[in-house]
Amino acid sequence: MALDVLTTHTRDGSSDVLLEGEEEEVQDYRVKCLNNLAAAQLKLEQYDDALHTSRDVLSLDPQNVKALFRTGKLLSDKSEYQEAMEILKKALKLEPSTKAIHVELSKLVKRQSGGKDTQKWQAKPAQLLGDNIAPFLTPSKKKPPGISWTFLLGALVVALGSLVTSVVLTARN
Repeated sequence: MALDVLTTHTRDGSSDVLLEGEEEEVQDYRVKCLNNLAAAQLKLEQYDDALHTSRDVLSLDPQNVKALFRTGKLLSDKSEYQEAMEILKKALKLEPSTKAIHVELSKLVKRQSGGKDTQKWQAKPAQLLGDNIAPFLTPSKKKPPGISWTFLLGALVVALGSLVTSVVLTARN
């Protein structure tokens, strides 16, 4: 519905004339809406629709890294390796510090060379990137289970404090 609102027409069917700044703002909102739509389609496992929507974003903004990444990832999953490689390299050139792009390029190279990752990989919807790619940028570092030294030291300090307090109160009485 938001995309329909952003596509303005007069009653006779011709497009409204927008000022320079307004046209750029409307286009920016179109890109945001289409990116959100692609993220929703991925979560709903509508991969072909998400690919089409991501390409729509790229037609409006060829430098959009989210759309480049999604498009490259979806093409890789469809075994269209050559086009996926070109698109992911373009995304990497725009944002070289994004680890998710590096990871996807590594998977793509393995698939192309017939490595361990050659079977058709089907990601879980939660792993297919929505608007926020931050959870995929750094691996989680979980601590091993057990009692930490900080906890033990804190408990010791509390116990000693209680002991000293009881001794002082007993001495006053």
